[in-house]
Amino acid sequence: MAFLLHARPSPSLPAADLRRSSPLILRRPSSVRFPLKCKAVDSYGGNSDDLYLLTGDTAPASALLSRTRLEDAIKNNTTRLRIFSGTANPSLAQEISCYLGLELGKIKIKRFADGEIYVQLQESVRGCDVFLVQPTCPPANENLMELLVMIDACRRASAKTITAVIPYFGYARADRKTQGRESIAAKLVANLITESGADRVLACDLHSGQSMGYFDIPVDHVYGQPVILDYLASKGISSDDLVVVSPDVGGVARARAFAKKLSDAPLAIVDKRRHGHNVAEVMNLIGDAKGKVAIMVDDMIDTAGTISKGAALLHQEGAREVYACTTHAVFSPPAISRLSSGLFQEVIITNTIPLSEQNYFPQLTVLSVANLLAETIWRVHDDCSGDIEPFSTLGID
Repeated sequence: MAFLLHARPSPSLPAADLRRSSPLILRRPSSVRFPLKCKAVDSYGGNSDDLYLLTGDTAPASALLSRTRLEDAIKNNTTRLRIFSGTANPSLAQEISCYLGLELGKIKIKRFADGEIYVQLQESVRGCDVFLVQPTCPPANENLMELLVMIDACRRASAKTITAVIPYFGYARADRKTQGRESIAAKLVANLITESGADRVLACDLHSGQSMGYFDIPVDHVYGQPVILDYLASKGISSDDLVVVSPDVGGVARARAFAKKLSDAPLAIVDKRRHGHNVAEVMNLIGDAKGKVAIMVDDMIDTAGTISKGAALLHQEGAREVYACTTHAVFSPPAISRLSSGLFQEVIITNTIPLSEQNYFPQLTVLSVANLLAETIWRVHDDCSGDIEPFSTLGID
């Protein structure tokens, strides 16, 4: 089990020292805290710095100017940026705040005896750009309702803008009708967030790109896969030994984009037939995995039925090792027993969803997306996206 998270700087450090604090991720002591842009790699090999523009010395002038404005605002206590966290993933919100050199906003959230949610902001947000960090992960209904009440509290407190930062968007799989008389819950949830008073949504790895169209407000969609790509690059696996595998036909576009970033690694597809919700049956493999290191890519792992059966098939087809890579670790039972059964060399996830202590196992590696979300938050606040893309696209939309 491995953790690759950014070091939390001391709150007593000035903003300039916060910027220079070395992150723990990927053991790069010379890297700064502001990763700027993901770019395609020409070769997949020893130097993982080829993956991303991470050093301030090579940052575009617009990025350095934006960074200077952030530091000056924090130093002079004039920033109008406020970050609040719900109860779903407070550790991720704290990492985002530390990355930006800000204190996490004070907010009171409690539940009455009958289960109703009470929210009160403990500081003024009048005229501020407010960002509410709250994934709608399990329990999805509780966390979603909490987000809606938080948005309403900020709106009634005269916040200038309200951005719902949703690292994991629940109900995203209900994005279309597959049978008659079904609901499209993703659209319903989008309407609820919009009508509650949100001005913008920042989401990470939506299940399908069309979900952005369900919102009548701007949506910033960022991808967690560049963080995973960076970690894979640090392992130094030869591109000749790689094959990227999509666990189903629906994930081919995502896997193809992932393979392109790995020096155009070959692509394989697991053909499966689904007989019911959370039940999958693997049929065959389209492509060649014999003697190769197979990297299975998906946006989420729920019960791990699809990906574990795919891994078993890959081993039958002669794969040397199998890695599972996903952004959202939902991990509904019996996911842990399936993932820790020995089918996978490593299971690589991000921290968009918090994991309970009993869900950790030796093959698990957790990467942090705090820097990705923090960079996007600052650019939304500062209106300075300009000519740089903070891990904003993997070319699959």
